Amino acid sequence: MSHKLAIIEDDPAISQMYRMKFESEGYKVETAENGKIGLDMIEKMKPDMVLLDLMMPEMNGDEMLEIMRATDWGKDIPVIVLTNMGEQEIPAKIEKLGINAFVLKAEMTPKQVEELVKKEISK
Repeated sequence: MSHKLAIIEDDPAISQMYRMKFESEGYKVETAENGKIGLDMIEKMKPDMVLLDLMMPEMNGDEMLEIMRATDWGKDIPVIVLTNMGEQEIPAKIEKLGINAFVLKAEMTPKQVEELVKKEISK
């Protein structure tokens, strides 16, 4: 059985890069370009893991995560925050909302992110 991965990312190039990487590793991947679309997608998809950007139009990642965590269907889905925000810029509530990892996009290759996802899913 392949794992399902939701990528919520507003940059089409980054979203496509991760989609290609994870699909080549056998994941079923769906993407959304903002938190509002992402919420609907995650509720229907029930992914094994969410890769979540924070700075997005319409609904930021922290807002989306807060709403998702308040639902029965989204309270336990593992989330890796994938952003370019510096630690000082990250909303304080993010850690309280339960994330598995925090990754700076510029510091990890898609392969490294895929290895992290694999490790977190297998916990």
